[in-house]
Amino acid sequence: MLKLSRLPLSLLALTIAAPVFAAEPATSTTHPSTPAKDTPHTTAAPKAGMVDINNATAVELKTLPGMTEADAAKVIQGRPYKDAGELVTKKILPESEFAKIKDRVTTGHSKS
Repeated sequence: MLKLSRLPLSLLALTIAAPVFAAEPATSTTHPSTPAKDTPHTTAAPKAGMVDINNATAVELKTLPGMTEADAAKVIQGRPYKDAGELVTKKILPESEFAKIKDRVTTGHSKS
């Protein structure tokens, strides 16, 4: 009979579960802290409902209308952006998708 060692199975389980464990502290630490004090210091959402495409996580980007996981990955990979219109000029998103989110995204730069 084939006898499997516990060490390789443990390593496999940790390899699979590592991204889950890495993501939990970030979400669990934000809930116990006082949200009223933490929200003004968040750079990903400078205005209510706005998402900073230069600093937002994939999860934050996916909150935008029509944004898929693949689109969020492309946005992150194409950073940095000088203005939100670069999502179309860099061919990250088609114009039809950009039209849905253009009022909800920012680059974190002040407009001149």
